[in-house]
Amino acid sequence: MDDAAPLEAENQHLRQQLQALLQEARANEEKMRRFERLEHRLIGAASLQELLQVLLQDYRQVFALDEVSLALVDGEQELARLLGAAQPAGLRLLPDAAALQRLHGETDLPQLGAFKPARHGELFAHVMASVALLPIRRHGRLIASLHFGSLDALRYTPDAGTQLLQRLAGILSVCLESALNQERLKLAGLTDALTGVHNRRYFEHRCLVEIAQARRHRHPLACLFLDIDGFKAINDRHGHAAGDVVLRTVGQSILGQLRAGDTIARWGGEEFVALLPQAGQQQAREIAERIRGRIAAQAVAASEQPIAVTISIGLSLLGHDIAGREPGQLAQDLLAAADQALYRAKREGRNRVVADSA
Repeated sequence: MDDAAPLEAENQHLRQQLQALLQEARANEEKMRRFERLEHRLIGAASLQELLQVLLQDYRQVFALDEVSLALVDGEQELARLLGAAQPAGLRLLPDAAALQRLHGETDLPQLGAFKPARHGELFAHVMASVALLPIRRHGRLIASLHFGSLDALRYTPDAGTQLLQRLAGILSVCLESALNQERLKLAGLTDALTGVHNRRYFEHRCLVEIAQARRHRHPLACLFLDIDGFKAINDRHGHAAGDVVLRTVGQSILGQLRAGDTIARWGGEEFVALLPQAGQQQAREIAERIRGRIAAQAVAASEQPIAVTISIGLSLLGHDIAGREPGQLAQDLLAAADQALYRAKREGRNRVVADSA
């Protein structure tokens, strides 16, 4: 009996160890299943916005992380234009890869360890206890950095395995490139090739969306119809190449004076249109005057002599009596009112803003 007691105790200890190993194996298996499900969602993301949601929201929730952030190199501000006002929390766009290069150096491996305020403070909105930093490279270039933060100091330690994180970094690099290419293809069909602003097709779609939003949330919606004054004379005097430069300059000048969330498009010829959500008449007029003043103040270097350019603008507001009316008809009425106001601006001397009187 006395000899059996130590053996029984040892067996009990072994059984406990085995049970612990089995529980760890089940936990790892479940973790792998969750990882694979999210991996499939990353690969299947239908848009850049969906991809970012999976990364910044779903990963945090599924793996009980306290914070997830992503830094993306956006040297040409392409991502900023694609995302617009829909840029999600946790995403940071960088003008170049210098900051990421300082963070990761030449390594392709994830960095795990304690949170260091001086080194990691800009990566997270709050102080963490431990972090995992994943360099994202594509074709040898550092294009992004994904960051996981935890309030548990033991969650990410330097001696922890990084195989899953390395796998995630590799998948994410491919998914990011694919999502960007998809967005570029979409944008190519909705962008005016000459001026770089949206085209009429995009505007017509966006107008219906903004009208639906304005009706649902009961906020104002303003429309601007903008026309370059004397554009035919500019073409006749300076040539069509110079006229193209004027169109590009004006389009970009209008874009530069709009707010995040506003929409600009080339309507056709020398005409542009803009939508200003949540802008009443006073604010819309201020924006329109800012556009008009900016264009009038700059001469366009498009020929041997700088070309003076002015613009006339018609302004209209979505009416209050819109319940039960079709969005398409409301869009036509909104544009027609802005067009009539533009006609008045031309008739009254050009280089001015005129609001619809309705």
